[in-house]
Amino acid sequence: MMSDGTKIPTMRWFDSLRNQIAVALALLVTAFAGTVAFTLYEIELRKHDYAILNLAGQLRVTSQAMAGQALHFLEATEGFAVGSGGPSSFARDLNQNVQLFDRIIKAFEERSLPPELTGRADDLKCNWDEASVAQLQKTAGFWGTYRDRLLLVWGDSNPEVNKTLQQTARFILDNSDALQGAASDLTRAFQTMMETKLRQLKRVNQAALLFTVLLLGLVLWLLNRTLLQPMKLTLAGFNRVWQGDFGYQVPVVTNNEIGLLTRDFNQLSRRLDALFRLTDRIHRGTSLSDTLCFIFEEFRGFLPLDWVGVLSIQPDRHGVALERMYTDRRELSPQSRLHEGEVFENLGPRFEELLRAQNPLPVPELAEYVQQHPEAKLAVQLDREGFGAAVYLPLFSNPAGGMMLVFAARQPCAYTHEHLEWLTNIAGQVAHSVERTVVLEDLVVSAVSGLAKLAESRDPETGDHLVRMSLYSVIIAEQLAADSDYHSQLDSNIIRDIFRFAPMHDIGKVGIKDEILLKPGRLTAKERKEMERHPVIGGEVLRRSEAQMNAHGHSVFRVGIEIAECHHEKFDGSGYPQGLVGEEIPLSARIVAAADVFDALTSKRPYKEAWSVEKALAVLREEAGRHFDPVVIAAAESALPRMLEVYERLKHV
Repeated sequence: MMSDGTKIPTMRWFDSLRNQIAVALALLVTAFAGTVAFTLYEIELRKHDYAILNLAGQLRVTSQAMAGQALHFLEATEGFAVGSGGPSSFARDLNQNVQLFDRIIKAFEERSLPPELTGRADDLKCNWDEASVAQLQKTAGFWGTYRDRLLLVWGDSNPEVNKTLQQTARFILDNSDALQGAASDLTRAFQTMMETKLRQLKRVNQAALLFTVLLLGLVLWLLNRTLLQPMKLTLAGFNRVWQGDFGYQVPVVTNNEIGLLTRDFNQLSRRLDALFRLTDRIHRGTSLSDTLCFIFEEFRGFLPLDWVGVLSIQPDRHGVALERMYTDRRELSPQSRLHEGEVFENLGPRFEELLRAQNPLPVPELAEYVQQHPEAKLAVQLDREGFGAAVYLPLFSNPAGGMMLVFAARQPCAYTHEHLEWLTNIAGQVAHSVERTVVLEDLVVSAVSGLAKLAESRDPETGDHLVRMSLYSVIIAEQLAADSDYHSQLDSNIIRDIFRFAPMHDIGKVGIKDEILLKPGRLTAKERKEMERHPVIGGEVLRRSEAQMNAHGHSVFRVGIEIAECHHEKFDGSGYPQGLVGEEIPLSARIVAAADVFDALTSKRPYKEAWSVEKALAVLREEAGRHFDPVVIAAAESALPRMLEVYERLKHV
């Protein structure tokens, strides 16, 4: 649920862009792998076919050899005497050819070619089409008849008798064309079968290629529909908000990660718009009562609220006064002891902690709390009025006093972590709205803070990075103001501005393209150059805001501009974007640079574990004079105990 009660749609697994891309890639890989496997299989079969075709060719060659040997024998045996070498050689060769023909035909009929015929290590199994099988049967049948007749002519007589061999040779010559024709027909049948299989392989590959192209086209269409177009709309929304169109709502066209990002952006935009409506109404108010009424009406859209009051903290911090209160009821109960102007000497045991932390302090169950702390008179009064939960929100505090908002709801445990986070985010805005002397200044500051949060949401840090590094920055600044030559440059206003603007150091990332900002791998030189523009973009954003303030006679963003533009400059001049050297770099940027790196080193990130404080300090010392101002690093070491308090309280390891 959102803070305004809107239910957030859940993302189903098939809505996930990651899963969609994974499925598409799996289909592409499967299609490609299947095509490759089928092609390799068919190629291996073609090797078999070539062996078969070679044996079929041997039949034809054997039949030709038999005819040639018969002709040669007849020509050579005229006048030969019985027992000469010619008849013996002819008979031996004829016997070998007949045996070879027999083996080949038999192997074809058994569909298994032995190694002595193919030269392979194992038997070659054959699988032929119907036409090839039919032709084999014809050729084998012809050979059987031919062989029987040949043996009948040859007979069982002495093979060296010229007359018998001459009759055999004449039989071979007379039937040579028929035998060669049968062998050629079988060869052509096998060749036709091979060509058919090759055409089939070609068609399968063409079909696979067409399927792959269609699938790739579908993937590209889906990417355009579910990623590129929504991203285009979202980026256009970012640009609208950057240009000041707060409240702009990007159309949610998908339910994937981009859709969730768009919903978060729209929620942020609504909050920014609500804040500006609130501050606009506060600006039109003529009294604190009007301001409190506006706060009550606007805040009810974001958190449970039945009563709101403003407490002024006494200078001695030993009590608070109820300056104003507002509720939607016309009057409280007749027995109510809540009166404007009433002073409460004690808010409970966590009052001092509340003032130091400057964060909302929830009281989930007032009834239980007042039983444990009956001295907390305001909580006692709220409980008596029937309220079940409360939140104390400090607005500002200083030695001269300060102010605090108190929200109360009828329902116990009404305030969730999200409500407290929301109050934390807008506390500064409300504080300066109440503090009328700086209302215009802080309205603009909160707007740019919203953009800084937008930049952070596009390139999220881990844990409480922005809080830690801003606290580290102010601690280092206070140390420099106390015991360094920079004390003249660091009055209380500058230190407050460093604390205020340190979280905006990377605001310029709002202008960097997502494909560069969110790229998981190493950036190219061109992408790195584009990324290094974010200090310039951040400076431009704040300069525009400063120009608007200057038009009203105020200067608000000078320190913020220094930090945004120069926090990547290095003391030896090797930084960017301007390559400033030494004290050419504004002191505020030198302080924030050291605080930022210290927190980055000592915090856990997706790509690394948190370093120890000692190891991080060793790096800072090593880089003193190169990356960092040595005086700033020395101040950080002197202020280390205070920094460690922040580290232990907010560390992300």
